[in-house]
Order: sequence, then C-alpha cells, then structure tokens
Amino acid sequence: MIELENLYGVLGGKFITPASEIASKLHNIKAFVFDWDGVFNNGQKNKSGGSAFSEVDSMGINLLRFSWFLSRGHLPITAILSGEKNDTAFHFCERECFHYSLFKVPHKLKALTFLCEKENIKPEEIAYFFDDVLDLPLAEACGLRIQVNQKANPLFISYCIKHHLVDYLTASSGGEFALREASELLIGLNNNFEEVIHARVKNSLDYQSYIQKRRLVKPEYYTMGDKEVVKVDAPV
Repeated sequence: MIELENLYGVLGGKFITPASEIASKLHNIKAFVFDWDGVFNNGQKNKSGGSAFSEVDSMGINLLRFSWFLSRGHLPITAILSGEKNDTAFHFCERECFHYSLFKVPHKLKALTFLCEKENIKPEEIAYFFDDVLDLPLAEACGLRIQVNQKANPLFISYCIKHHLVDYLTASSGGEFALREASELLIGLNNNFEEVIHARVKNSLDYQSYIQKRRLVKPEYYTMGDKEVVKVDAPV
C-alpha cells in the first residue's frame, strides 16, 4: 500500500484519505457514478453543447469494471450523472454499456436518491468521480469520492479537502486522462492489477465472459421532470 501511495504521490496525486482506508471503502462499493463535463474532458464545449471523451479513459474504466467482475463475480452498476444534455455522453453510455444516463438534472442529489432507490443501494456504496461545485452534495453523500484536479481552482480544492468531500485528488486534470489515473489506482487497491492486464491481453475466458455480460447491459435514460426523475427514450 505504501508503494502505491508513493507511486501516485510522485505523479502528483494526493491521498486525502490514506490508501488503506480507500481500499476498505472500495470493498463496499457497488456502483461507479461519473460526472461528465470536466471529468471526461476539460469542460470545453462545441456549438451544439457537446464535449468529448478519451479512449485512454474509456479503457481505464473498462479495466476497472473487469477488475470488479473478477473479484466479485458480477458487474458493478455504472452511471453518468450530468446537469446538462450531451450527445457524446449518450454515445459513450451506449458503446460502453453503462446502466444509466441521468441528464439535465440540476439538483444532482435527487438523481442520486433515485438511483439508490432503483438499485436498492446506499449512497455509501457509490464511488463518485467529480470536479466542481454542483457535485458537492453527492460528494458529501457518497462513500468514495474521486476529485478530478482542475489546477485553476486551488481555493475550491482546499474547500473540498477542508470539508472532507474528497478521498483522492488526481494529479491529472479533466481531459488529461484523470479517469485512467483514478481507474488504475482503484484496480491497484482492488489488488488484481496484474491479473486484469494479463487476462485482457490474452483475451482470457474470464474476459470473454465479462464482455458477454457487459453487452447484455442496455442503458436507461432519465431526466428531471416537473418534480421528479422520469424515464425517457434513448436520445441516441
């Protein structure tokens, strides 16, 4: 564990919570929930409101899900939770077979409550990947908090640390492979990184079984109605 902390410390990552405690939290996690803007990308948008993602991050998340599958025997719940509508995020959910896309939800805690009720899980069983102010109610509620480092906001980062809203602060910024950094860290803390890489390289039977089960996942799409979260047809 000390070796892992040193490795990521040299990179510039910060363990606000010691790695051993993060590993303990990780043991109880059942879902990985991601903000989109500023997490999968640097937050810049095109004229249609879209923002991109990286294949490097995508591979990291895939390996993290496989790591979970190897150690638990089933897929973790995966979701993107965004305050905006983003066609690229919908495409990502379809391609990567995420369970949920919750979008245009200005008060994200309502979406978290909905997800917990639907999947019969608790907020402390969710790992949340976030970067900015509107994410803080979820960061306060969730069991494991990964903050994507934006180097332009040191006061905000200090606020999150002071108020115990983050467990690990990435060295990398959004759009610079922060999710790959965080994904590999969690695989390392799950204690099966070499097994994951070897199985993926060899396209092992375990990996083939994982992919078959992943392909069965059909994303569900939800947004905020007048007073509650409502299901909508796939926007893609």
